[in-house]
Amino acid sequence: MKLWCCLCFNEEEKEEEDEEVKRNLVMKNDEDIIGNVADDDDGDDDEAVPRIYEARFLAQFGSGAFRYRPATRLSEGESSSVNADVVPVTGFESPPVDESRDSSHKRAKFYNECRFDDPTTSSSNVKYSMDIGDFDSSLRPSNVTCYGDFALMCTGDDGNGVEDSEGNDSDSSKQDEEEVVRMDLTDDLLHMVFSFLEQTDLCRAARVCKQWRIASTHEDFWKSLNFEDRNISVEQFEDMCRRYPNATAMSISGPSIYLLVMKTISLLRNLEVLTLGRGQIADAFFLALPDCSMLKELNINDSTLGNSIQEISVVHERLCHLKLTKCRVMRIQVRCPQLKTMSLKRSNMAQVVLNCPLLLELDIGSCHKLPDAAIRAAATSCPQLVWLDMRNCSCVSDETLREIAQHCPNLGFLDASYCPNISLESVRLHMLTVLKLHSCEGITSASMAAIAHSSMLEVLELDNCSLLTSVSLDLPRLNNIRLVHCRKLADLNLRAISLSSIQVSNCPVLHRINITSNSLQKIALQKQDSLTTLGLQCQSLQEVDLSECESLTNTICDVFSHGGGCPMLKSLVLDNCEKLTSVCFISTSLISLSLGGCRAITTLELTCPNLEKVILDGCDHLERASFCPVGLRSLNLGICPKLNVLRIEAMLMVSLELKGCGGLSDASLNCPLLTSLDASFCSQLTDECLSATTRACPIIESLILMSCPSIGLDGLCSLRWLPNLTLLDLSYTFLVNLQPVFESCSQLKVLKLQACKYLTDSSLEPLYKGGALPALEELDLSYGTLCQKAIEELLSCCTHLTRVSLNGCVNMHDLNWGYSQGKIPHLPGISVLSIASSYENIDVSSEQPTRLLQNLNCVGCPNIRKVFIPSTAHCSHLLFLNLSLSANLKEVDVACLNLCWLNLSNCSSLEVLKLECPRLTNLFLQACNIDEEAVEAAISKCTMLETLDVRFCPKISSMSMGSFRAACSSLKRIYSSLTTSSM
Repeated sequence: MKLWCCLCFNEEEKEEEDEEVKRNLVMKNDEDIIGNVADDDDGDDDEAVPRIYEARFLAQFGSGAFRYRPATRLSEGESSSVNADVVPVTGFESPPVDESRDSSHKRAKFYNECRFDDPTTSSSNVKYSMDIGDFDSSLRPSNVTCYGDFALMCTGDDGNGVEDSEGNDSDSSKQDEEEVVRMDLTDDLLHMVFSFLEQTDLCRAARVCKQWRIASTHEDFWKSLNFEDRNISVEQFEDMCRRYPNATAMSISGPSIYLLVMKTISLLRNLEVLTLGRGQIADAFFLALPDCSMLKELNINDSTLGNSIQEISVVHERLCHLKLTKCRVMRIQVRCPQLKTMSLKRSNMAQVVLNCPLLLELDIGSCHKLPDAAIRAAATSCPQLVWLDMRNCSCVSDETLREIAQHCPNLGFLDASYCPNISLESVRLHMLTVLKLHSCEGITSASMAAIAHSSMLEVLELDNCSLLTSVSLDLPRLNNIRLVHCRKLADLNLRAISLSSIQVSNCPVLHRINITSNSLQKIALQKQDSLTTLGLQCQSLQEVDLSECESLTNTICDVFSHGGGCPMLKSLVLDNCEKLTSVCFISTSLISLSLGGCRAITTLELTCPNLEKVILDGCDHLERASFCPVGLRSLNLGICPKLNVLRIEAMLMVSLELKGCGGLSDASLNCPLLTSLDASFCSQLTDECLSATTRACPIIESLILMSCPSIGLDGLCSLRWLPNLTLLDLSYTFLVNLQPVFESCSQLKVLKLQACKYLTDSSLEPLYKGGALPALEELDLSYGTLCQKAIEELLSCCTHLTRVSLNGCVNMHDLNWGYSQGKIPHLPGISVLSIASSYENIDVSSEQPTRLLQNLNCVGCPNIRKVFIPSTAHCSHLLFLNLSLSANLKEVDVACLNLCWLNLSNCSSLEVLKLECPRLTNLFLQACNIDEEAVEAAISKCTMLETLDVRFCPKISSMSMGSFRAACSSLKRIYSSLTTSSM
């Protein structure tokens, strides 16, 4: 069999096609065919179809599936081995025309010839030729409706006539034919490929070529026919059934369901599955049902059964599965000796008679009209029953359940939810494995005696049993239990060795729980406000969540400590258990512990060598804490203002945060791997504690002692035990002498001395006179009292600093980095931050060093009036300069090659702005009293400026935005007081 990917024809073929075109007919159907089948008179011949399917086929199955050879026309006797007559047709979009192709490779007009042969009417000769270019994609049927196309076809002989769309002569046609390449795909391989396609895709595949059309209609692919919600006539449906007499499954729904199903029974003798819905099915259907001898499954949904109120009988010798859902019928009788499962869910029959000795599963859920006697008679007539669903059958009584237990000894599944009249009194279901009793008002503590006799029980659900007060069960096979919204449940006692899942929630008066299990690994008892007693003997338990169990007391620690019955416990959550005051855990298995929000805890003792995570947020009344030993790598005690004694033994700990432990006066740390210690606001921390810590933790790299006023000279001297110290924060302390720091911390890179108001002017002399701290890169002197001269000398000599913060320094005066003629004698040939009134540039000594300063912050310095940083200041590394909130700053003159960020916001006195910063990208001038001419002149030399912020500048109007963009073409965003986004 040949698969043509491109069609070309000679003159003789054109003549044959002319004769065939005259016999073409146009099929019409309002739903499926309009726009799909059209007479070929318009001459639209530029769209060739097979290439797009060739591409899709290659993409999915690879090029190895094809064999190429020069094209030849099929001989008269050549035919496909796939014998099928029905041709599925669905619409699809034509591929785009490739105008760039050579005119010698013209694509012939493609006809999808639909041939349908009725075996009984082989003499008929009708053919339909469809031009793909005539298909309207807007009328294309959907995937759901495309099955109906099969029923809309007629029969006829095959034809090969195709018109040469370009009108080329025979010579041209022959030349094209020689250049055409076709794909040769065997029928067996094509059949195998098509077996993976859905029926909707088979319909589309039929449009590719004749071989695909025939292969796609093979009966192997159409064993199941779906006519749900199809507007199809009886004649069309009958024709479809005749073409596929071996179909095994049929789905029908809609108003004409009865007529179609009667045709189905009479024509499809091999039918095994029949699905009907949304219609009326007369008595005759049930009388004719035995004629469909191969039927095994019958599904009827949302239908009216029968013509009158008489009984409907379902009689069939081989039927195994019967499903009548939401059906309307007064009385039904089922006599099916092979029936295994039956569902009558949500049907409104008043009487059911069953004669199904092999029935295993029965679903009568939500059959509100079925009386108790009818349910009893139906269930007890099926001695092999193992699965019974009677939820929402409000008439069911204990007597019915006793009868069922007696006549159905193998019953393993029972759902009696929403049956208010049952209490299980004297009911014995020994083989029961699943029992669901949701919202059964009659279930009480006395019912547990009946449930206890179900020794095979595995799943028990008792949600919303409002009268249940206690549950006490010993069930060795129980593995899942649910107790949700049991408002009166107060006591839970379970002995279930196989229990692996338990869900207890919203039981407001539950105060006692005792569980014994060897399989339970996780338990969640959240928001059990009344829970006071918990007993667990669960050898495999690993996760416990007792969040917001506000009544739990300190005795809970015995449950989860060594010997408490949970030797494998790894995670314990006790968040917001507000009655816990003293917590003590001794466990070798515990890995994670959460005590967040336990505000009453005053003592915490953890002896858990494998503990890796602990959460203490909100434990603000903690006074004593011991972590000896633990496996913690980091610990954050949060804000514990009352903590005064701390013991930590953690061989793996690398980070410790004691922020807010203002009362900590006795701390013993044994953490040899500790690298970061944050003791901010530990106001009672003494020199003795600091000395002991530095000895025990010798590899600390970051030490924060901010707001630790008790630290003195002795404490600083202990820093000699920290050779790797790189960050030291002594902000807000009362230190006067920093000599121990200069002598001991040779590797220090960051030194923060914010608001150290007791430092004298000579405190930093070792930095710029003695060459101390040669590795120092960042220095923070914000809000200090150092004089101008000390700051000048520091910045003049410490050229290795990369970040300096002088925020809020009241002694900071004009920032003049020009070189005046009056030089400071002890400086190496330069004068920086001079307060001279005039600053004329002079020749700079070649020995002047280049500063490494990258970030300079002088925020809120009230006495700065002038800033002058010329190019000769050797600040080629300066990237960020922040002078905001300097209210008296009037003049700024900066020439820095690499400066990219300048903030002058809220400098309300600023009048003069001179910038020579070719790489400046961000300039902030919020609330500055500068005029637009000065801004325009300043930014004209900033060729890389992208962001300009001039909001709340009184002298700059919105009309200036255009001139700013003209002065600096690189601007991308301008923020003005009239907008909050870029302009």
